[in-house]
Amino acid sequence: MSSILIQNIRQILQVEPNSSTTNTSPLPFIQGEAMRVLPTIDQAWLLIEEGRIKDFGAMDNCPDRADEIIDASDRMVLPSWCDSHTHLVFAGSREGEFVDRINGLSYQEIAQRGGGILNSAQKLQDSTEDELYQQALRRLQEVQNQGTGAIEIKSGYGLNEAAEIKMLKVIKRLKENSDLEIKATFLGAHALPTAYKGRKDEYIELVIQKMLPKIADEGLADYIDVFCEKNFFSVADTEALLEAGQKYGLKGKIHSNQFNCMGGIEAAVKYGAVSVDHLEVINEAEIACLKGSNTIPTLLPSAPFFINDHYQPARKMIDAGLGVALASDYNPGSTPSGNMPFVLTLACVKLRMTPEEAINAATFNGAYAMELEKTHGSIKKGKVANLIITEKIPSYAFIPYAFGTNHVWKVILKGKVTN
Repeated sequence: MSSILIQNIRQILQVEPNSSTTNTSPLPFIQGEAMRVLPTIDQAWLLIEEGRIKDFGAMDNCPDRADEIIDASDRMVLPSWCDSHTHLVFAGSREGEFVDRINGLSYQEIAQRGGGILNSAQKLQDSTEDELYQQALRRLQEVQNQGTGAIEIKSGYGLNEAAEIKMLKVIKRLKENSDLEIKATFLGAHALPTAYKGRKDEYIELVIQKMLPKIADEGLADYIDVFCEKNFFSVADTEALLEAGQKYGLKGKIHSNQFNCMGGIEAAVKYGAVSVDHLEVINEAEIACLKGSNTIPTLLPSAPFFINDHYQPARKMIDAGLGVALASDYNPGSTPSGNMPFVLTLACVKLRMTPEEAINAATFNGAYAMELEKTHGSIKKGKVANLIITEKIPSYAFIPYAFGTNHVWKVILKGKVTN
């Protein structure tokens, strides 16, 4: 693989110590006050070899040779976005429900009428694997062009054994045919299928006894997820599923606290979940439970934006010493977009996060939420060269400030320029 030298970089963002050693910080991810610090190098260069970051530094000691030289004058370089929560594989769209919400129906009311997740499940069950793959591949290319370089994709719109397996096989094909780093999550407990109405225990048994063994045997998932929420799955259900997942080597990444505080966060920490996601509502006891744990809170501000609900209290969480990740929640119902720069804008405007906090949350902390922090999410010697070179912008705060414009000039994935 050829070498690439990026020179005359106005500023490199998210720089870790210039060594090939693993992160020596006592914290597993960036937390509290540290989230306000975004390490940078002005007037810099960066060298890529064999798909990884070989070296970088100030221009006064820039190398003079490489197979390809990119002049990044007045441009910035930062690690690609790490989007740790998406439902990118789905069939069709749900703009009818968008109109229903405009006309006054709530997310919960739409779900009770057979809309929401169950609507997507029916469409997905009626679609072929190839149809799903082609739709998902287009979405993946779209988010790649916006700077996403690592992404998690969940199942959960199948809600029966065949359809859940079909979704995970699509994700596996995406892994095999994309330069993005992709993690797969099994979300069989996303909603209760209509066929199991009043028989939730039987459905959970199906997930545990039939789906999980097959998924593990075929190596189709990295994580297990549960929607722990009223009218979906209880804390007891969640713990049973997390425990079952652990037996097959699948760590947890759970949905919780989107509408209610009901013990999902405590369950996530108890079972060592990598992340607990949504958290539109959170109380002091839950913040205390997360503090000091290795479970990262992952905030999805484009979901409350789209369904016109209240936003996650990021300021309260960070000021209490927590670290957070930001993700898109790309899905057909509550966030039909995987635009991570817009997620940063919402984080700054609605969650009252600083640009530094938002970038930390969408890069290094997002990588941590996929267990990729040793290889992705920052500029460090030896890490995978997944990079964004921006257009000519005045500062990194311009990225969330000037929303609606694509500020990506070039995307580099695994050391290859992709656009």
